[in-house]
Amino acid sequence: MSDKSIDALRRKLLSAAWILPAWCAAAPFLVHAEGTAALTPAGRFSGIRRDGMWCFYGIRYGIDTALTRFQAPRPAAAVAGTVKAWEFGSISPQSARTIEKQSEDCLFLNICSPSIDARAKRCVMVYIHGGAYSHGSGNDPLTDGVALAARGDVVVVTLTHRLNAFGYLSLARVDPRFPESGNAGQLDLILALQWVRDNIAAFGGDPDNVMLFGQSGGGAKIATLMATSAAKGLFHKVATMSGQQVTVSGPMNATRRAESYLAKLGVDPAGASVQKMVDALSAIDPVLGGGVYFGPVLDGRHLLRHPFYPDAHPQSLALPMLLGNTIAETRAFFPPHHPKLQGLSWRNLTERIGSELRVDISPEHVIDAYRQWFPEKSPVDIFIAATTASRSWRGQVIEAEERARAGAPAFVYQLDFQWATHTDDLGLVFGTKLRMTPAERAMGNRMMDAFVAFAKTGNPGWPHYDLVMRNTMVFDVGSRVEVDPRRRERELF
Repeated sequence: MSDKSIDALRRKLLSAAWILPAWCAAAPFLVHAEGTAALTPAGRFSGIRRDGMWCFYGIRYGIDTALTRFQAPRPAAAVAGTVKAWEFGSISPQSARTIEKQSEDCLFLNICSPSIDARAKRCVMVYIHGGAYSHGSGNDPLTDGVALAARGDVVVVTLTHRLNAFGYLSLARVDPRFPESGNAGQLDLILALQWVRDNIAAFGGDPDNVMLFGQSGGGAKIATLMATSAAKGLFHKVATMSGQQVTVSGPMNATRRAESYLAKLGVDPAGASVQKMVDALSAIDPVLGGGVYFGPVLDGRHLLRHPFYPDAHPQSLALPMLLGNTIAETRAFFPPHHPKLQGLSWRNLTERIGSELRVDISPEHVIDAYRQWFPEKSPVDIFIAATTASRSWRGQVIEAEERARAGAPAFVYQLDFQWATHTDDLGLVFGTKLRMTPAERAMGNRMMDAFVAFAKTGNPGWPHYDLVMRNTMVFDVGSRVEVDPRRRERELF
């Protein structure tokens, strides 16, 4: 069976169940290339050939975190012999349903490269997955790096790390054994980037030209790394896709959340079973309500201040930054069958939209403004537009403004194509969207080329965002740079 046939089979199997973020485990073995390997300081790794690319899966960068629960990770020792990097490693335990093996032993990364020539010095694009710090995986077929590596002639890295309570349960104020627990997941990412720095040359990559890009929670993780002293120098450009982190959790709120989680857990977390730990994720957040939030913490050790408050952290102002969002982010959170949209009308719109705006603003005022601006829009249209602007887009505007004020303006894009929702840019940038139409293929190529150009040069091909023009690339059938798009919505929120 050829490389393309195997890839087509994998996609066909996954197309019926897109929530399953892993391949059929046997597929990589059918195309392995045992005779050739990458020789690195970490060991010798045998990869597979797919569509002309060299791919390495499940390379360990840290030891089993069951041995370091709630502690900083420890690097993996160099391995003897040849490691068959032919299948994905485990992913962090989480409540999301997956076909992937979940385990505390989850510090692994994957590499796709056009060659394993150490002299090539190709740009390296490291993708950090989303999932709101609580779920997700770097093994998702939507972020398979083969097409991006091939089109861009770049090295693509994806990875897994500790999530939810395993990576972000802030125990410092309740259990002195674990002072770094609230940011353990971020420390995993730093360890992975150190591995990339030390080993990526053997896979054809340039350790001095590394771009981080991430979507949703992945973008938030990157924004936080930009404010983390231990991450300084490990990457040289950043791109966030529908994922911002203006502020992180303060130590007191983080402790309240930990206490709520521990009450649900009911046993010493240091010795609790993985299943008990996962079951307790249903604890109620005492600050925001709903499921308990896990994320980075101002711990006084690794994070001393917020990433973009009161201004953009000075540590990363010299790094080129690309910021993007989609025009209808919240369609992903409020699909047509969602209870909030069932029977939605002008009579009940105020009641239903208020708590979903995530800012303290009069919902009546918001609705009146949108109805004046967009008299043709339905209640559902206004619900999606207003919640997108207030909760998904607002953070990106703040980050872009703070960069501009600091004299280090970012590049900004907006994906309007096909009324794009949260995650729609992923399948386009990676070239992995299933059954692409010609228009979708053209849009994907355009976005892919912009990301690659930014990764290589620090410029995606349009003007910076400043506080006067607010130049924004609008990706659509007719892509163009717009001056201050959605100005009225920006000013409202």
